[in-house]
Amino acid sequence: MNLSNAIPSNLKPKRLAVKLTANGEQYVHQGHPWVFSDSIVKINKDAKTGDLAIIFGKRKNAMIGIGLYDANSPIQIKMIYNSTASVVIDAVFFKQKIQTAYSKRLPLLQTNTNSYRLLFGENDGFPSLIADVYADVLVVKLYSEIWLPYIHTILESLIEVSKCKTVVMRLSRGLQNSKTHQLEDGAVVYGTLKNEVVQFIEHGVNFSANVIKGHKTGYFLDHRDNRRQVGLYSKGKTVLDVFSYAGGFSVHALANQATEVTSLDISAQALEIAKQNGKLNNYTGKHHTIADDAFKALKQLVKKGVVYDVVVIDPPSFAKQQTEIDLAKKKYAQLAQLGEQLTAKNGLLVLASCSSRVTAQVFYDINTTTLNASQRAFKTIKTTQHDTDHPIGFPEGAYLKCGYYRLD
Repeated sequence: MNLSNAIPSNLKPKRLAVKLTANGEQYVHQGHPWVFSDSIVKINKDAKTGDLAIIFGKRKNAMIGIGLYDANSPIQIKMIYNSTASVVIDAVFFKQKIQTAYSKRLPLLQTNTNSYRLLFGENDGFPSLIADVYADVLVVKLYSEIWLPYIHTILESLIEVSKCKTVVMRLSRGLQNSKTHQLEDGAVVYGTLKNEVVQFIEHGVNFSANVIKGHKTGYFLDHRDNRRQVGLYSKGKTVLDVFSYAGGFSVHALANQATEVTSLDISAQALEIAKQNGKLNNYTGKHHTIADDAFKALKQLVKKGVVYDVVVIDPPSFAKQQTEIDLAKKKYAQLAQLGEQLTAKNGLLVLASCSSRVTAQVFYDINTTTLNASQRAFKTIKTTQHDTDHPIGFPEGAYLKCGYYRLD
C-alpha cells in the first residue's frame, strides 16, 4: 500500500506502568475514555506522547485498561482498551476496532448514502481521531500526537475496510503548529485527488465538501437524518435555514420541492457553497441567501413581519467552556423566541444544539419554557440525537440534540 512518506512508520512507543487515584480507577472500570493528569499517582518519568499507558489497579496489582499517553493535554491518558483481559496492541487490534465501527454503519450504507463517519473519536475507541468518508475519499482528522506511532497501521486498515481510493489528512491547529512530524494539513497521503471539492450523496440528495480547506473534514455529517426529515416536511413550503453553513437543511428542502428557501449565515463564502450544493439537484423553488449575523438578521425579519412554514435554527456550539454555559442558555432561549415569531400558523420550528455542556434535557426545557411564554399553543413532535454513524459511547460524547415543534 503506497502511503505518503510523510506518514510516520516504525516508531516504537514504550510501555508505561501507571497507577491512578481511587476515583481515576473507578472511571476506568466504568469504561470512561479520559484519565486526567490529577488522577495519575505513578507513571514513568520518561513518558512520551504516544506511549502505551498500561493501567494497574490496586487490587491484585493487575491490569485494568490501556490508554495512550498525551503529555500536551490535561486529559493525559486517552483510553483505547477498558478490560482486564490480556491483549496485544498491534495492527490486528486496530483493524478489529475499525471493522466493528464499520459494521455499526452498515444500516446507513444500505440507504442511498455514500458519506458517513467511519470513526467517531472516543465513541469508537479512537480518542482524538475522526475518519469521514465522502464517496471514495477518506478524510482523517487528528487532534493529538498520540496517534503518530500508530497512524501508518491505522490508515492501512481504514483503506482496506472502507475501500476508499484517496486519503486526505487534516490536522488540528495544535498539530499544524507542531514540529514533531512531517504531516501537513490537507495533504493527500494516499491515491490522487482530482478536485478538492468532492461530490457525495446523502439520502438521495447531492452535496459537495471541500475536503482540503472545509471546516473540520469538509462537512457536518451528524445532522444527516434531521436534514432528511426537514426535507420531508418541506414539500410545497417556505423554509428558513438559520446558521445554514453549506446549506444542509436548505438543499434537502429544495430537493424535496419547497417553494422558497432562505439560507442565513454570517459567511458569504459558506452561502456560495450552499447555492452550489443546491444546484447539484433538480429543484423548482427559489433559493435566497442572507449574509449577516443571525441574531441581528432574525430581529429584522421579525420587524418586517415575515413568516415561514418551516424554520430551522442550528447554531454552532455556544458553550465551548464551562464558564460559557449560562450565556449559551440565554442565547438558546433568544433563538427559540425569535424562531417562534418567524414561524407561520401550523408551521414547524426546528431547534438544535451541538453544545455538549448543555445537556439535552436542559436544552429541551429552555425551548419548552420559551414557547410556553409566547402563549402560542404548540406540540413537541419529536426530539432526536446523533445519526447512526455518530454512536454515543460515554456521557460527554453526546452533544447533538434537536427538537421539532408544531406551532398552532
